[in-house]
Amino acid sequence: MFDNWMDRYQYIIDLGKALPTYPDEWKIADYKIEGCQSQVWIRPEVKEGKIHFAAISDAAIVSGLIALLVRIYSDRTAAEILATPPDFLAALGLDKHLSPTRSNGLHAMLERIFAVARAAS
Repeated sequence: MFDNWMDRYQYIIDLGKALPTYPDEWKIADYKIEGCQSQVWIRPEVKEGKIHFAAISDAAIVSGLIALLVRIYSDRTAAEILATPPDFLAALGLDKHLSPTRSNGLHAMLERIFAVARAAS
């Protein structure tokens, strides 16, 4: 969709800015993602067989990465989540353009999402 990485980064940041409000009372240890350089929280909620993820970060680019993950994995069944590998990251080129610490954080977020899906299945 974009020819250069600055445009892609800006788009990802804009996605993060559009995330729904994440209440301060959800910023607790149970929802915090360890392994991220930034502060990241992901709150799962299972309703009617589907898992909804609310998430936020204190860093703009990380909030954008979370927004991508929420678009792909939120409001799906555990089976749908588990059947959707994160191949889109390579297709977008994110695996080559993120710093090692951001990449580690992204993988920690994915691990949490898949752990929630495994526990719910």
